[in-house]
Amino acid sequence: MTDREDLRASQSLRYALVTPARDEELNLRRLAGCVISQTRPPSAWVVVDNGSVDGTVGVAQALAGEREWVRLMLAPPAPRTERGGPPVQAFVAGAGSLDPPPDVVVKLDADVSFDPDFFDRLLGCFERNPRLGIASGLCLEQGPAGWKETYSTGSHARGATRAYRWPCFEAVCPLETTMGWDTIDELRARAAGWEIATIPEVRFYHHRKMGTREGARRSWFRYGSMAHYLEYRPSYLLLRTLYRIVREPSAAALLGGYLLAAVRRRPRYPDDAVRRLLREDQRLRHLPTRALEARGRLRRDRVIDQC
Repeated sequence: MTDREDLRASQSLRYALVTPARDEELNLRRLAGCVISQTRPPSAWVVVDNGSVDGTVGVAQALAGEREWVRLMLAPPAPRTERGGPPVQAFVAGAGSLDPPPDVVVKLDADVSFDPDFFDRLLGCFERNPRLGIASGLCLEQGPAGWKETYSTGSHARGATRAYRWPCFEAVCPLETTMGWDTIDELRARAAGWEIATIPEVRFYHHRKMGTREGARRSWFRYGSMAHYLEYRPSYLLLRTLYRIVREPSAAALLGGYLLAAVRRRPRYPDDAVRRLLREDQRLRHLPTRALEARGRLRRDRVIDQC
């Protein structure tokens, strides 16, 4: 072994994958090909079936029979009163079953695909930056002109390939089981001193456009309820709604969800420090930067130099 290979081995992090799955037979077959072909294989892959009625369980069982590091876990069907609830519950259950715990645990959705070096490159960022707590690859979705990058603001890490350093994962648990869980855990991680990043050079393909499983209008309405829960700045919420309506008229439901939650006096997220951190991010002076980020014209990824 060369000196460089010896250094790499001493730095190498173990990672495990957890895939919440409900009626993902075809997607899971495609994902399995991507996972099996990784140049750096996972120590474990737990597929957590959440009440599938198609062939998802059969696909997972076949994979477990072929690879000793693949395991099927059956989760009882969870009530679908909130978008994000059942998948997050399934992810937490799968992560909790990992023994011993890995250095990095990844919430890996079934409807994605990626290149064979995806996790080798993503894990390399964790190895080079010990303060990196949550990270994901850059998301591409299919459009009329082919695959196109989708952008987020700040250093938000996509939930579909969301990797947690284990101590950070423990710090942000228990995860919320409502829409917005992947905003709340990032805020909690930042408050604890961890860094968050999307790594532009590490890309994945998302084969189901976000929000299409339950309908765009319903998705935006629930986003509005989440905005009330996290106590979004009203000015930010209004400007965000107007920005989105130009591209997606159904985004008008965002205000409806927020107002209904306010009228019904629904509870707010209980951690004042987290809510203050979010509202600081939403100050008017930050909006020009956030608008440029949303359009892909500016990136603030915090660990690009290290990766």
